[in-house]
Amino acid sequence: MFEKIFYEKNIENHPKTQFLLNKFSQTPNMAIDRVDDIFGRVKKPYLQKRTNLNLFIGEKRGQLVKETPAAYGLLGEPHYYFIHSYNCLYECDYCYLQGYFHSPDLVFFVNHEDILKEMESVVKINKEKGHKTIWFHAGEYSDSLALSHLTKELPQYFDFFKKNPEAKLELRTKSANIRELKELAPLKNVIVSFSLSPKDKIKDHDLKTPPLKARIKAIETLRELGHPIALHFDPIIYGPCFKEDYEELLKSLMKVMKPKDIKYISFGVVRFTKEVYHQVKKNYPDSKIHHQEFIKSFDGKVRYIKPQRLWMLQTIKDLCLNNGMKEEQLYLCMEAEESE
Repeated sequence: MFEKIFYEKNIENHPKTQFLLNKFSQTPNMAIDRVDDIFGRVKKPYLQKRTNLNLFIGEKRGQLVKETPAAYGLLGEPHYYFIHSYNCLYECDYCYLQGYFHSPDLVFFVNHEDILKEMESVVKINKEKGHKTIWFHAGEYSDSLALSHLTKELPQYFDFFKKNPEAKLELRTKSANIRELKELAPLKNVIVSFSLSPKDKIKDHDLKTPPLKARIKAIETLRELGHPIALHFDPIIYGPCFKEDYEELLKSLMKVMKPKDIKYISFGVVRFTKEVYHQVKKNYPDSKIHHQEFIKSFDGKVRYIKPQRLWMLQTIKDLCLNNGMKEEQLYLCMEAEESE
């Protein structure tokens, strides 16, 4: 799975480090001082992940819990994200990570105790401000579940959120890897949110990810076990059968869950920073994304023109409402109402 493993000397004896070194005992490994000394220092092409992928194990330093950008989650409540790893095994052709780090190598952080301590402080501060609900999101720079059988941090977070019912955790994923979750007792305040697209869009753009059928099966299994489920229709990519594709997607979902079983659904149209858009054109010159027209929009990101975006978002919203969802279950993600 990995060509080489690098681990920081100060966390060599950490149980998670030892678990990974034992798990990949046949993989050459090297002790280093700091992950940042090597990771990303020499630019490594994004698509080199297909043939040459290294693993770095270290401590997350600096600010461990950060406020999310605007329109990241449900309005009216404070939202934060934390970082448990960098990069992803999957290869979505629109992924912003290809223009973010200088390397596609994976980084696992093992000091979850420090992250949880900082989360505890954030909860305390927000309770003092009178906030009744505080959100934390995992999966900003990686997938929350895809490698959870290796990172092994989920039990620690479930313990924390069991003790802090006023806080909520969202695990964002495109994975069908639910083996760790199946071993954990469900919590009302730990929500697994699946990013979904129509099956042909997954095939065209969500490279190396589980197909729609596998994700829906994972949703069904978790729902039956009692885990709260949310959905992200993000990124939404236009196609000639746009409305019909999402009608079919919702029809497939409604076979395994009722509208009331869905905590919320967010919508977000495909978008890129200028740097990421350049990388997408370079890495995936044959992507169907390039058949479409984009402009620089209100926040400097590259998007569809506003009338098209609004039509796409309203079409999907109407489909959700027609399938029994309520207005309060739906929100726009990273899309301002007054945007251009």
